[in-house]
Parts: sequence; structure tokens; C-alpha cells
Amino acid sequence: MQYIMSFVWSFLLVTMVTYVVSSILNVPFSLITSLVISVVFLILIVIISAIIPNEPTPDAEHH
Repeated sequence: MQYIMSFVWSFLLVTMVTYVVSSILNVPFSLITSLVISVVFLILIVIISAIIPNEPTPDAEHH
């Protein structure tokens, strides 16, 4: 479920940014481009979340 919601949010945010940037640059909006960028963004998010450890640091337990 978390991957589905992550894709939905990445798709919405990337589509919004793509629309604004294409309007500013006066180029046609492409939904396929937004879809590809959002999939790449989702893959990067999943990789980064797998790399970051979930355990607290040993210093945090002493305070």
C-alpha cells in the first residue's frame, strides 16, 4: 500500500511541476513525460528509504 500511495503522490507532484514548467517555457504539456519522471522519482525514493537505517543511534539512547 505504501508503494501505491508513494506513486500517487509522486505522480501528482511531478505532474503539477511539469505543467507549471511547461507553461513557463511555453512548450506543450506531456503526460507521458510526467509519468516517466514520477516513476524514476518513486524508484529513487524507494532506494533512499532502503539505504537509511531504521535503528536509533547509540548516542540517542543515553539521553
